[in-house]
Amino acid sequence: MAEFDMSLVQRGARLRRSPFYEATQRYGPRGFTVYNHTLFPISFDDVEAEYWHLLNHVTLWDVSVERNVEVAGPDGFRFAQLLTSRDLSQCAVGQGKYVLITAPDGGILNDPVMLRLDENRFWFALADSDILLYAKGLAANAGLDVELSEPDVSPLQVQGPSSKDVVRKLFGEGILDLKYYWFRQADLDGIPVLVTRTGWTSEVGYEIYLLDSSRGTDLWERIMAAGEPYQIRPTGPSDIRRIEGGIFNWGADFNHQNNAYEMGLERLVDLDSGAEFMGSEALRRIRDEGVRRRMVGVEIDGPPLGFNFSKWPVRADGQEVGTVTSALWSPRLRKNIGFAWVPTERAAHGTGLEVETEVGPRSATVVPMPFVDPMKEIPKS
Repeated sequence: MAEFDMSLVQRGARLRRSPFYEATQRYGPRGFTVYNHTLFPISFDDVEAEYWHLLNHVTLWDVSVERNVEVAGPDGFRFAQLLTSRDLSQCAVGQGKYVLITAPDGGILNDPVMLRLDENRFWFALADSDILLYAKGLAANAGLDVELSEPDVSPLQVQGPSSKDVVRKLFGEGILDLKYYWFRQADLDGIPVLVTRTGWTSEVGYEIYLLDSSRGTDLWERIMAAGEPYQIRPTGPSDIRRIEGGIFNWGADFNHQNNAYEMGLERLVDLDSGAEFMGSEALRRIRDEGVRRRMVGVEIDGPPLGFNFSKWPVRADGQEVGTVTSALWSPRLRKNIGFAWVPTERAAHGTGLEVETEVGPRSATVVPMPFVDPMKEIPKS
C-alpha cells in the first residue's frame, strides 16, 4: 500500500507562518510540523549531522512557535504569581526563569521560560498548548486588574559553542556580559530585538526575540551573515541534545496529568515562600503523601534505535508498569537513552526493566539524568 502524500494535508490561513517562514524557505527545510498553531521547520539536514553541528559550531533555529502570553496591568505581578509555582519575588526585572504553570490539582499545564520586563509585566514563552485561554478563564474569576495578550514577538535561537562569537559580532562586546537567564533590549541595524541568554539545547546559546514581525527576513539574514565565519547553519530542534541534557518536552514526556514531584522538578515549587499560586494546596498534599510514579532516565541496550514515534511499553517481571516517552541513540555516548514513567518502587538507579521498542524487546536500566553535563555547566559557561 502506498504511503499517504503529506502534501495533501490542508495548509490554510489558520496555520500561522512565522516572520521567518520566507527566509527558511531559502535554506531547504525538509519538513514542517504544527506547533502552537504555527508551521515549524523540523530539520534542514540529517538530524545527526545537525546534532554534531550544534556541538561543534553554531546553529540558527526558528522558535517563534514559542508563542508568548503577556501579563500586564496594575495587578500583573499578582496574576503572574497566580499562574506559576515559583516565587516570582525572587525574579528581578531583566531576569528570566524556567517556570511551571500549575493547575488547581497540581498538574503542569505548561513549562515556559518567563521574562520579567517590568514590575508588573511578564512574558511566558510557551510550549504547545493554549495557555492564553486558561489565563483568560483564570483572570475572569481572580478579581484582579490585569491585561492578557499575545504580543507580536518572535524568538530565534542561536546555539552552540560559537554562539558567543556570533552575538558579539551582532551586538558588540558588551553582550557577553549578559548572565545566564538574563536579557536586554537592543537595536540591530534598526531592527528592534530582545536578547536572552537562554535556549533549549543544553549548549551555550542565546535567543533573539524579534519585536517587529515585518523584519523577519532581515533579521534572519543578518544573523546568517554574522555567523558565516563560524559555519552557522539553520537547523530544527535537536532531540538528541535535549534528551542528553535532561530537557523534557511538554506534550510528549509529560502533560497536565503530571506534577512536579513526579517529574523531579520540585525545585520549581516554592511552597514555603508565601507565594499564592494555583495548585499550592494540592502540591503540598502531594509533597507530604509522596508519589506513586516517577519520570526516570533509562539506557536501552542493543544497536541504535531511531527516535520513537509512540510511547513504548515498559515491563518488569512480565507486567507492563510504565512507558518510555522519548528515546533515541546518542552518537557520542554510543548508547540508546531516554525518559520513562515507572512506579516509584522501580525508580532507583540500577533497576532493570524491559522496553518493547518498535524493533522488539530490549533490556533497559534506570540511570541518573542528565546523561551529559549533570551540573549544567555548559550552558552557563
